[in-house]
Order: sequence, then C-alpha cells, then structure tokens
Amino acid sequence: MSDDLCTLSASTLCDLLTRGEVSSRQVVDAHLERIHTLDHTLRAFTQVFVAEARAEADARDDERRRGTSRGLLHGLPVTIKECLDVVGFPTTMGVRGRLQHRATRDAAMVTLLRESGAVILGRTNLSQTMLFAESRNPIYGQTANPFSLAHTPGGSSGGEAAAVAAGLSPLGIGTDIGGSIRTPCSFTGITGFKPSLDRLPSRGQGTILRGQEAVRSQSGPMARSVADLDLFFRAMNPARMSALDPKVPPVAWRPLGTVSSHGLRVGYYANDGVVPVSPAIARGIDVARDALAAAGCQTVPFAPPDVASLLDDYLAAMSADGGEGLIEALREDPIDPTLAPLLSLARVPDSVRHAMARAAMLAGQSSVARMLNSMGRKTVRAFWGHIDALRQYRVALLDQMDAEGIDVILCPAYATPALPHGMSKNFTAASTPALIYNAVQFPGGVVPVTRVRFDETRRPTPHGLIERHAAKVDARSAGLPVGVQIVARPWQDEVAMAVMATLEAAVRDRADLPRTPVTP
Repeated sequence: MSDDLCTLSASTLCDLLTRGEVSSRQVVDAHLERIHTLDHTLRAFTQVFVAEARAEADARDDERRRGTSRGLLHGLPVTIKECLDVVGFPTTMGVRGRLQHRATRDAAMVTLLRESGAVILGRTNLSQTMLFAESRNPIYGQTANPFSLAHTPGGSSGGEAAAVAAGLSPLGIGTDIGGSIRTPCSFTGITGFKPSLDRLPSRGQGTILRGQEAVRSQSGPMARSVADLDLFFRAMNPARMSALDPKVPPVAWRPLGTVSSHGLRVGYYANDGVVPVSPAIARGIDVARDALAAAGCQTVPFAPPDVASLLDDYLAAMSADGGEGLIEALREDPIDPTLAPLLSLARVPDSVRHAMARAAMLAGQSSVARMLNSMGRKTVRAFWGHIDALRQYRVALLDQMDAEGIDVILCPAYATPALPHGMSKNFTAASTPALIYNAVQFPGGVVPVTRVRFDETRRPTPHGLIERHAAKVDARSAGLPVGVQIVARPWQDEVAMAVMATLEAAVRDRADLPRTPVTP
C-alpha cells in the first residue's frame, strides 16, 4: 500500500484524502519512504523535511477529523525548488557563498501552499545560479534523470522534475526564465506549466541576477497529469496571491472543462531556425499535431518571426552588466564547467570577443559568432534598445498570430531529448524553443507524447559545432521521453491548459508514451 500511494496522481490522492480513505500521514510517510529508498541514486532533494512534514501531516489529519479543511490541497505532500524561501533555511541557488543566508519568512508561494493545506516534503535541486539546463552545483551535487542515470533531468528545475517523475512527489513548484520548468518536464516525461508573467507570485523567489527585469522568472507547477496542474491553479486564491505579491492581478482561474479546445486553430512548427531539432522531437510534433487534429482542433503550419534575432536580444539584455553579477555571486565558489565559458567570456575585452566572433563567422560558425557579438557589457541606451526589441518582438508575434488566426502554438520545448550529464555546456541555443516564450511573456506547458526510437539516434549530416554537439546528444537518446510545448496568448493560460488536456487524452493509449512514475 505504501509504495502504491506514490504512483497515484495528486488529484487522486486529494480525492482519497477528502473521502477519508487515506490519511495525510500515510501519504506523507509513503513518499518519505520512497525518497529514502531512491534519492541516494537520483539526488533530487536538497532538503527533506522529515519531522516537519510528519508534524504538518498529523495537524492536517487532526483538522480533518474536526471537520475543517484548509483548501483543495489539504493533506497533500508537495515539493518546491530550492530557490523558494523557507523560514530558517538557506536559499543558495547552488552557490556556496549563500549558505549563511537564512530566510526570515516563507516565499509567497510556500505560504499559499500551506494555506491551501499542502504539506511541504522538501526542496529540490537546481543548477548553480539557475542559468543552465542541468541540475548540478558544488553544494548538493548532480541530479540524475529517472529514465537514465547517465542523463540530466534538465534545469534549472531538474530536481523537481526528477522527484515528480520518480514518484517522490505528486506535485512540485519550479521556476522558469528560459525553459527551466518546460525543459525538465520534456526531459523526464512529465507535464508542467509556465503561466503568463505575474499570474503567480514571485515574492521570496530567489535570483542571482537581482534587479534584472528585462526577462523575469515565473514560477509554475509540475506534475504527472494536466488535471494535477489544474488542481494547483484552482487551489490558489487570486485575492490572496495579489495581497501577498501586488504584481499579481486577482484574476480567477477558469477550471478544466470550462474552456473548450474544439475548433481552436493550432499553429505548429518543429524548427525555429536556430538549432535544428532531433528527429525524435520532430516526430513528436507530428504525433501531437495529428492527435489534436483528430480531437477536433484545426492544425496549420506556423513559423515565428526571426527567432535568431530574438535570441540575440535575449542574450544581450541578460549579459548587459558584462557578467558582473555572476562573477560577484561566484567569487568564492568552484565554478561548474558549464558556467566556465560564460564567465570567461564575461572577462574578455569587447575588442577580443568581437575578433573571436569574426573568426567564428569566417569558419562558418554563424550561430557562435552571433552569440559572441550579443554578449558583453552594454551602455544604458543600448540595454534599453534590447529591451525595446524584445517588447517589439512580442507585438510582432501577436500580430502574426492575429493575421493567421492562430489561437495556440504547438512546438518543441527543447531542440533535443535529455542531455547526457555535462552536455549543456556551450549549448544555450538549444533552449530557444522555450526561451522565446519567456522573452514574450506567453504562457506555455509541456505534455509527454512519445519516446525516442533507435532509428532516431542518428542526425543526418550535422553542420557546424552546435549541430555536431546535438548529434552526440541524439546518439545516446534511445528510449528517452519526448514532450511537446503548447503555448497560448498572454493571460489565456486556461486555453493552453485545455489544449494540453486534449492532447494528453488523445495520446494516453500510445504504447510508446513515457509512463511515470518510473523507478530508476
């Protein structure tokens, strides 16, 4: 019975708790036992709140016996990413220099979870500084993917993804500034959602680049079913969210079933013109397109405008301080090999970096040249120009969607399946399929649809350094999950969620669907 509870969805567990068929203490103990058994292999957790979680579970059970319920998540164990403040614990973001930091109040999201009755099991691992697509740092080590211990679950919310995919948690909270929820979900065969910017509160949510607001991070839920994502949003009180963080408008959530996907016009694409996607990722888009068409959506080809230029402006804005924030944060830390090239570039004079870019262009490495030219310290005027370009791109994308009658976009979440450990180094451009929707502040989520076939592990004639790198990833990808991304217009989060639910139902019986929880 204990381990069986860990296979159930958050929605099912909440139903059982409401009916009194299981206690919160039983559900919490089952997950703590599974964490104890498996997490030494995965290393998904940074802290496990054993005594605290059991005490909270007993309190929730006592409240239920007295006829009191705090909310829809009453008694449900949940997990949170390490960047979310918890009173008395360090919020390090994988940086040793922050180990002495102790939060004096809970993050708004933690407060909301507790007020809705959830029991916090623990916090989960992330990448050092939260700026690369793995979950590894010198404090808590390296998190593995439950589908393959030789692969990363992604980042920076990869610890959360690994915990949910392995049945160590039924529901978790991650954050996303460049795909940090959606990439790990795609890598681990689960579902997750990045809402419109400020749909959920960010107060008490840590960041290394304090004050950087050209592109802001957004928290969101991660789970094993779309219904569980919907459960989370229904549990969040909009007035209370707005009171805890005034950037959040008190907008009520429209539950699944109140928004129809039937007849919606879905624009789809596999390649955005930056890094050609893996064969399995392209097939995943075809699978999702056909499934949505059969379920009553209109599916039409779509191509977002000049994504390479958007990436240039994103990188330019994010590096406008010349890397000073990163250098300061990491001055006492051993540097993760993935971050080392970024920090080295930050220290290179502009004239040298531009010379490197010219050499890369002459060698036929145009994408590398563009990245080199984008990075580096900017004047305030130049920085404002890049922010303006990001905002103008948002308008251009909306105009194109209007012109073509597009309600929702279907596209990849990442250019490849899960990366072998260490292979996110010099591979930032592969994040573009998700990153674009951080830059324009659109809501988007991921649904698993298939797994990589053996005949999809060879990339035909890769050109350039980045494609050759992607080919090495593909060569080791057989059997790994493939997810797709569903994106909607700003503040149409429920429309994206409705299409995600339709897609999930349409692919549910596929033999090659990644099944979770999976035991590593």
